[in-house]
Amino acid sequence: MEGDRTRIMDLREGLRNVSISGRVLEAGEPKVVETKRGPATLSEAVVGDESGRVKVTLWGSHAGTLKEGEAVRIEGAWTTSYRGKVQVNVGRESTIEKVDSEDVPQAEDIPEEMPEAQYRGFGQRQPYRSGGFGGFRGGGYQPRRGGRRRF
Repeated sequence: MEGDRTRIMDLREGLRNVSISGRVLEAGEPKVVETKRGPATLSEAVVGDESGRVKVTLWGSHAGTLKEGEAVRIEGAWTTSYRGKVQVNVGRESTIEKVDSEDVPQAEDIPEEMPEAQYRGFGQRQPYRSGGFGGFRGGGYQPRRGGRRRF
């Protein structure tokens, strides 16, 4: 970390109130998706700094606000993981501000590396051992007395 800014390659899933600075390398258009809480607007972007790059999901009013090539500082974000990669989420409590372009590296100077998740998230199979039964977590059955139990 530099001051209160986290380097992208130092990001880990499960962090709250994250601040990063970087250059927008890719910026997608807003789209509406169905969530457990109903429809939500989001857009996706890729932001990079001197250490690497990370996928950023912008929710609600932040969707579509990043433009490719901009230098930005994102504050109040949180991290999750998907398919083994850490992602940054920007929501209603988060802020995005434009910063001096000279404060962040140019796109061609940003490494391709992305932060890896430390553990497998929901929906990914995880090997486990329980009571002598070897199997996988995530969508299966575990033998027990009196029948089968879905987990």
